[in-house]
Amino acid sequence: MEIYQGIILGILQGLTEFLPVSSSGHLVLGQIYFNITEAGLAFDVSVHMGTLAAVLVVYFSDIREILGSVFRFIRAPGRAPKDDNLSFAWCILAGSLPTALIGFGLKQFEAILFTSSFLVGAMLLVTGTLLWISKKYYRDTSTGGGLTLKRALFIGTVQGLAVIPGISRSGSTIAAAMFSGIDRTTAARFSFLLSLPAICGAQIISIKDALENGGLIDPATIYGTIVSFIVGLAALKLLLKLVHTGKFHLFAPYCWLAGILALLSNFV
Repeated sequence: MEIYQGIILGILQGLTEFLPVSSSGHLVLGQIYFNITEAGLAFDVSVHMGTLAAVLVVYFSDIREILGSVFRFIRAPGRAPKDDNLSFAWCILAGSLPTALIGFGLKQFEAILFTSSFLVGAMLLVTGTLLWISKKYYRDTSTGGGLTLKRALFIGTVQGLAVIPGISRSGSTIAAAMFSGIDRTTAARFSFLLSLPAICGAQIISIKDALENGGLIDPATIYGTIVSFIVGLAALKLLLKLVHTGKFHLFAPYCWLAGILALLSNFV
């Protein structure tokens, strides 16, 4: 992969990771367009680390408070006060379990998932439909008790399925949270904090596989990761603004159009 290709794909990742249009789907289409066959999952996960860093920056205070509650609980499990941050941490853990199981299950189909523009097109149509339906579920306050372990498991399952390129991780998990009765602000917060263990776990596996195969991180991957962080930071702030103002579903037409074009590309 050339450096300029890595930069372009990094920009693509940064824009599409947080905007609900499927970053992995766009990366697959971009790699097909550039006729890149050697990048695969390693590059995909690396540029995801760039956007992961953007989440760490935006949600730094939330992460610090959640970790503080967890450490207090570990030091004194019987005396530590139960607060919202500790409950949030349990929900992140619960949501991460189905994500990990589904991710491991789909890893064996990596060669198919990350090379099929037809699959990406079909899943983009699914993403667009989820986004459009979500406009009926915008809430300023939670209904039915807010975030619970049961709802976290459901959202984590949806996140696991978002491994399939074309299904937007942010779009599907935020929509799933709103479908289950969670207000849009909490839905977005949980979606992005839930992504942290998933992306970190995928990165660890990717690094392990690369070391076992004697692989090295090439300059294109490094540049792509840096660019994905810078662009992703701006895109994340934009998406949060759109979620808070109730305009999350406006990306549905784009997903439908991109999905149709990806499907048609298989016949021309």
